[in-house]
Amino acid sequence: MLASLNSFFRWLDHPEFLVKQLKIQQQAFCLEEKELTRQEYVRLVKAARRTGNIRLEMILQTICCTGIRVSELSFVTVKAVRLGYAEVCCKGKNRRIMIPGNLRKKLLLYIQKNGIEKGEVFITKAGNTMDRSNIWRKMKGLAKEAGVLADKIFPHNLRHLFARSFYEIDKDIAKLADVLGHSSINTTRIYMISTGEEHRRQLERLRLVV
Repeated sequence: MLASLNSFFRWLDHPEFLVKQLKIQQQAFCLEEKELTRQEYVRLVKAARRTGNIRLEMILQTICCTGIRVSELSFVTVKAVRLGYAEVCCKGKNRRIMIPGNLRKKLLLYIQKNGIEKGEVFITKAGNTMDRSNIWRKMKGLAKEAGVLADKIFPHNLRHLFARSFYEIDKDIAKLADVLGHSSINTTRIYMISTGEEHRRQLERLRLVV
């Protein structure tokens, strides 16, 4: 569209009307009121536990401890928990999601207490797959109890927290992209965007002011 307009203005011999494309630098920081911190995540888990919603508590921990998408929770089956990993097929790609030992123990106990013998771990009372919108709504319901802004509470933010925590330890963005199921590292970079306050603290640690 813009190229066509510029060609038209050149044809009219009016170069003063030419429009230049504005290049916008990729956002370097995210808003603090949008980023879910580790402390807030812990408060959400404890809030779910206090209110007796153990299923939601385990969903929160499963997403945040593995980096799995909420739409991929159906691949977390009894068999997967026993094996210690889930084979996920998403967007025409297969990848293996490892289940950490401590999480595996919690999930095995959850399975035992709820009498889940096979199939998906996270199901409704009627035995159906949990709808992502239902999970989203139940997570939002924890806001007041956990003392966390509702705008910060959504499943994908747990994936972002996993990604940041993983990268802090491993510093291997290519490996992280594989774990998250990203075909492009540029997508993974979006997950690495931190708050301006965190960046400021990093600058302070440089100690370059004389």
